[in-house]
Amino acid sequence: MSCSLVWFRRDLRVEDHPALAAAAERGEVLPVFLWTPEEEGAWAPGGASRWWLHHALADLSQQLRGLGSRLLIVDGRGRASLDLLQRVARESGADAVFWNRRYEPSAVRRDAEIKSSLRSGGLEAQSFNGSLLFEPGEISNKSGTPFKVFTPFWKHLMSEHEVPRATAGPGRLKLPEDAPEGDSLESLGLLPEIGWDSGFAPFWGGQPSRDLMEERLAGFLDGAAERYPDRRDAPAEDATSRLSPFLHFGQIGPRELWWRFADAENHSGRFDTGVMRQIVWREFAHHLLFHFPETTDRPLRPEFESFPWSADDAALDRWQRGETGYPLVDAGMRQLWQTGWMHNRVRMVVASFLVKHLLQPWQDGARWFWDTLVDADLANNTFGWQWTAGCGADAAPYFRVFNPFGQGEKFDPDGDYVRRYVPELSGLPDSHIHKPWELGELDLDSAGVKLGRDYPEPMVEHRAARERALAAFEALKN
Repeated sequence: MSCSLVWFRRDLRVEDHPALAAAAERGEVLPVFLWTPEEEGAWAPGGASRWWLHHALADLSQQLRGLGSRLLIVDGRGRASLDLLQRVARESGADAVFWNRRYEPSAVRRDAEIKSSLRSGGLEAQSFNGSLLFEPGEISNKSGTPFKVFTPFWKHLMSEHEVPRATAGPGRLKLPEDAPEGDSLESLGLLPEIGWDSGFAPFWGGQPSRDLMEERLAGFLDGAAERYPDRRDAPAEDATSRLSPFLHFGQIGPRELWWRFADAENHSGRFDTGVMRQIVWREFAHHLLFHFPETTDRPLRPEFESFPWSADDAALDRWQRGETGYPLVDAGMRQLWQTGWMHNRVRMVVASFLVKHLLQPWQDGARWFWDTLVDADLANNTFGWQWTAGCGADAAPYFRVFNPFGQGEKFDPDGDYVRRYVPELSGLPDSHIHKPWELGELDLDSAGVKLGRDYPEPMVEHRAARERALAAFEALKN
C-alpha cells in the first residue's frame, strides 16, 4: 500500500485540507510537522506566535488521534526541511510527500527547491492551495499586472471568480505500521519560560483549538455579526470575529470561513459583506507579498527609501511599553502585550503614532508586532504597516495623521477600553479620559493621578508632531 507524508505547516486542521485529502485517497498517511525556525530567516515565529503554535499543534495531534492517526513532530532546528523529509520518508517507507502551499518569499523559494529535489530522488511531491481563496498568480488586472489598489481587486474577485466550497475532512486515516516516534511537542520549547503569557488564555477563552474557533465563530454569527457593520471600530466591545489567529495558523481555512459567513448571511440577512471583505483584504495582502516580495523590509513606493526617519530607541521603547502619554495608544500597546492581540482600529492609531508622531521607521513597528501578535502574518503585517506609513499599495496618504485623543473620543467615548488597560486613569471623568493633561491639578489629584508620576506626560504635542510629519513628507517630495 502506498504511503504519503503530509507536511503540516500553517494548516493545522483536518477539515478542508487538500493535501491530507489527496494523501488519504492514496493509502497510508503519516502526518508530519517540522520545526525548522532557521529556515524562516528574519521572520521566524515570534514569541506570541509560538505560544499559539504550541497549543494549535497539541490540538491537531488530538484531531488526528480521533481519526486513528497521530502527528509526527520533528525538532529540526539546525537542519533543512528537505533533509528531514527525505529521512522520514526512508524510515516510514513513504513514496510521496504532500503539502499545502505557503506564499511568503522564503517559503516559495524553499518549497520549489524541495519539490524538485524530492522528485529527482524518486518521490512523488505535490502541493496544494489550502491557505488562500485563490492562487496569487491567477489574479491580475486587465493589463495582466498585479493589483495595487484594494477596491478593484475586490470587485474583480467578486465578478470574475467564485470561491470554491470547502471539503470535508477524512473520516479515518491509516497510519503506517513502522511510523517513526518523533519528538515531543514540549521539546520544541515554544512556550515562554517566564510567564508573560499569563493573560493570553483568559482573553481568548481557553487554549487555541478547533473547538475554541467553533465557539468563537458561532458566537460571532449569533450576535456580534449584527453589530459588526456599526460597532467594529469600538475597541471596548466584542464586535469583531477575532478569528485572525485561527485563520493564520490554518485551524480554519479561508474557503471554509468564507462559506460559513456566506451561508449565515443568506439564511439570515443579518450582516453585510463587510466581514467577508476582511477575508479578501487578507487575500490582497498575500497577493501583494507574492508579487512584491521585497516589501517585507523595503517600501513598495521607492521614493520612500529616502524618507527622513528619525530613529530613536528611547522613543520606540516608550511606544512598546505603552508609556506615550496618549491613553488610547497606551491602552492598545498594553492590550497587545497582555493578550497577544490588538483591536484593528487601535492598530491603525498606534501605528500612525509611531511613524508620524514619532517619525520612527515603519519596519521597527512591524518587527514589534511580529514578535507580540499571536496572529502575526507576514503578508498582513507588511501590508498594514506600509499602508499606515503611506509607502505601500492602496496606502493611506502620508498627510493623514490620526489624532490619538480624537480617535479615542470618537471610538471609546466612555473610556471603557482605556480604563481596562490603563487602570491608573480609571478615576478620570469620561470628558478627559483621552486627554488628562487638560485637567487641572485638583481634578487630577481627586482622581489619584499625578502626571509624570502615575501616568506620563505626552511624549510629543499632537499639533507640533503633525506639523513635523508633514514637513518630513514635503522634504521627501522635494
